[in-house]
Amino acid sequence: MKKTLLFFWELIKIALIALIIVVPIRAFIFQPFFVRGASMEPNFHNFDYLIVDEISYRFAEPKRGDVVVFRSPINSRQRFIKRIIGLPLETIKIDRGKIYFEQSNEFYELDESQYLSFLSPQDFQIDLEITLKENEYFVLGDNRGHSLDSRSFGAILRENIIGKVAFRLWPIATFAKPPQN
Repeated sequence: MKKTLLFFWELIKIALIALIIVVPIRAFIFQPFFVRGASMEPNFHNFDYLIVDEISYRFAEPKRGDVVVFRSPINSRQRFIKRIIGLPLETIKIDRGKIYFEQSNEFYELDESQYLSFLSPQDFQIDLEITLKENEYFVLGDNRGHSLDSRSFGAILRENIIGKVAFRLWPIATFAKPPQN
């Protein structure tokens, strides 16, 4: 009886130590995320299991090309995954399937060849121009023809960004760091 109690006491101690270590990591550093839908194809697919880095953006600002998870501006309980295209105080222009961003009063075409192999003008249903405010980001899904993103709901606020995708955990065959700019 005494050995059994001692065994259970040791199990409880191990479980408490594990909770003390795991809960803060899960709450403040890394968080799991399941991809739902096809908006990030070809880079991320439905049911991919990703790990989101929540701590990096406490020390640095999001960059163009980062794949981020954020709270939806439509429903704050829903989370989306998209790629950052436009940064605060920039003007973003989509014209005939090409994306331009303004820096120093000059527009530059965004080169996405590092993470998207092919885009056609048909992937963009509308042309637009938007000037971002301080703490606003313009995000797009990689599957431009099938993505609910800043073209629909506008810019996202910095405070709604949960973190950036650190790596894909599942499926094992595609275990990898996500394509970044």
